[in-house]
Amino acid sequence: MPHHRVTSFFRSSNESINNIKAPREGTTRTISYAGSIDDNGNHHHHSNHTSTCNSAATSTNNSTCTTPMATPNEADHTHSGFHSNFWAPSPATHHKMSDKEKDHHKEHHKEHHRLSLPGLHFGASKSKEHSSNPNASLDWKIESPPVVLHGDAENSTGALVSGQLLLAVKDVSFEVESFKAQLHIHVVQKRPYQHHCPECINQKTELKQWTLLAEPTTLDQRLHEFPFSVLLEGHLPATTDNPVVAVKYEFTAEVKPKQGPSLKLAKTIDVKRALPVPELPHHSVRIFPPTNIAASVHYPQVIHPIGSNKLQLRLEGIVKTNTDVNTVEYWKLKRLSWKLEEHLNTVAPACAKHSPSARNPDPEEAAAKKGIKRTESRTIGNADLSTGWKSDYSPNGTVEMEVEYQCNTHSKSVCDMKSHDGTEVTHQLVVEMVVVQEYAPINQPKHVTPTGVARILRMHFGTTLTERAGLGVSWDNEAPPIYKDVPASPPSYDPPSYFPTIEEVPMANDGLNYETLNGVSNSEASRNATARNSIETGSGPQSAASSSRHQPQ
Repeated sequence: MPHHRVTSFFRSSNESINNIKAPREGTTRTISYAGSIDDNGNHHHHSNHTSTCNSAATSTNNSTCTTPMATPNEADHTHSGFHSNFWAPSPATHHKMSDKEKDHHKEHHKEHHRLSLPGLHFGASKSKEHSSNPNASLDWKIESPPVVLHGDAENSTGALVSGQLLLAVKDVSFEVESFKAQLHIHVVQKRPYQHHCPECINQKTELKQWTLLAEPTTLDQRLHEFPFSVLLEGHLPATTDNPVVAVKYEFTAEVKPKQGPSLKLAKTIDVKRALPVPELPHHSVRIFPPTNIAASVHYPQVIHPIGSNKLQLRLEGIVKTNTDVNTVEYWKLKRLSWKLEEHLNTVAPACAKHSPSARNPDPEEAAAKKGIKRTESRTIGNADLSTGWKSDYSPNGTVEMEVEYQCNTHSKSVCDMKSHDGTEVTHQLVVEMVVVQEYAPINQPKHVTPTGVARILRMHFGTTLTERAGLGVSWDNEAPPIYKDVPASPPSYDPPSYFPTIEEVPMANDGLNYETLNGVSNSEASRNATARNSIETGSGPQSAASSSRHQPQ
């Protein structure tokens, strides 16, 4: 089957492929090329190529084309991407192709039109530098429980993060110049002070740095473990990602070997905050003047992103009796709606380049971080109710109902937070009730007539959205571990048995008289001691008399 084969294709811009025509039988065609430069920088002059084609218009299956061998100059053209030889079927052949042959011809035509021009470079492509080293690998293992800051920012004691960096050496020896790790808190401003400024968008603060290997060290072939730990202070913000700002904790480690690329590890630590949940729901009473309606509400002050919450509502003062005109006024509840609102506040700081300068800067104002306040409010849950309450229109009539509310899963709610840089996230529950006024005669309470008066009763309740604490406790409240053979408290010791009995003796006469001492009375022991002293010193009564006789008259 005849086919269109392109072995050499390069033509000037003013010459299109439509100008190519099949030569007639018995004719010759001469093609000339301009000078070109090959890959080695050699310049080639003009060359002429003559091809002789013999084709029969009546033959549909055979097309013979005789082409002379390429000269060395033409070979250089072929090498540099400038090809000159081509075969083309006659026009009559194309008209007599079947559908299958046309499809096959198109596929074959596409294959032969894949041009390869090694001498031309359309743009520069750079290969990505991989930071992996074939002689070692770096990973980490976190040993501490999930990072949860228990309590608010003022009272929280923080959270402990501990783990190990695992450096697996695959070669016999691996020479390391240095090994360092860092922990940063990365704040990304989604509505920055100045757009397209990386310094205004990103703010990084270093929390901890570890120097695991400060000097050049040669490591053998095994798994080397490098422990690390850090105490995240309680005032730090939790991880968040909202339409205004994103806060994340980035842990990076880098091993610089003596040879080869560096080993780098980049991880993120998810930090959450869990606030204590009160045991009893909060009770609030709201009054709506000029009416006598009072709303008594019991609701939880602390809620969670996942799970349902219950609000108990009781309306009082919905019935009023007018004795002057013998009528009764009713306030009937027609609709109730609730919604959870989320308020985001942050300050987009200005970098040193875009920070405005004042002529007479105040020291306090200069120390403060300048920026623009960014705020946004959105609804993370809502519902409208037209039924579901119990109404009692007796003289002491009330309306009671229980409302279940929760956060929508697709809203991507953010927990409450407050940081020193001005970022704050708060939530509130808004309850709206539509009541209409009706009246009826006292004798005929069923003949109710609407007055056309309606009111909207709106209530706002401050709500805290926080993560669940689970079974975890703060690190300072954790009890020490109890081992199998070690009791919970120190063992008790028996008194020494050197003396079989110990008797308490009262003291008298400045501690010189004792009642008994080994069966001998105190007076007896005193006399014996005095006699012994007098015999040893010779100062008894007899010695005193003899000394007086020997004195001169």
